[in-house]
Amino acid sequence: MLFLGKSLISLWFRKLLRIVKYLIILALSLVILFAYAPVPVTGVMIERQIQALWNNHTSYEVQHDWVPFEHISAAMKQAVVAAEDQKFPDHYGFDTAAIEKALVYNSKGQKVRGASTISQQTAKNVFLWTGRSWFRKGLELVFTGLIELCWGKERILEVYLNSVEFGPGVFGVEAAAQKFFKRPASKLSRHQAALLAAVLPNPLRFKVQSPSPYIAKRQQWILKQMRQLAPIEKRLTAG
Repeated sequence: MLFLGKSLISLWFRKLLRIVKYLIILALSLVILFAYAPVPVTGVMIERQIQALWNNHTSYEVQHDWVPFEHISAAMKQAVVAAEDQKFPDHYGFDTAAIEKALVYNSKGQKVRGASTISQQTAKNVFLWTGRSWFRKGLELVFTGLIELCWGKERILEVYLNSVEFGPGVFGVEAAAQKFFKRPASKLSRHQAALLAAVLPNPLRFKVQSPSPYIAKRQQWILKQMRQLAPIEKRLTAG
């Protein structure tokens, strides 16, 4: 009986290792594929659809249209970097100084401050799901390292802008530009880009159509940061 038990454990362990191996191969294959091909659907899109089905929200519909990097206005690229990750061209996926500050801040109060870079957010949006579990965070670190290694900064920013959530069911800057401003992403003005970037901390709570005083103030702060930062496209080229 003891021998049989050990045999079963060994069998299940080998099966588990085989599953892990296949998952690693799948993950690496997707990272390499999406280094070149448009991302048709993301982990967060799938998560939102499952949540809608679970909550019986039958009217939920994903709006998503992929556009190349050159078809996104320079203002939009500048706005998200100014709002979300001003050191984006300079780090290797992680902003250690921001992480240290967030840890100190979070240890003092009940509110939680994040320190995710655009690279980390892209890894989460495309390959994973939302939430704050350590398991998901660990996977996020792995995927962040992989996309930094395989994609490069311009591709990461392109995928980020095409996958980030701007509102319920609205994914990517082209869908957001069409829905909220009735124009393509290539024609977004600085004020429109700053407003879209302003809602990114919580696009399910903050509304582009009816911005709160907080969002209006954040939009003005982003516009100021956009003026002060060197153009992101030049910074990416220089890097």
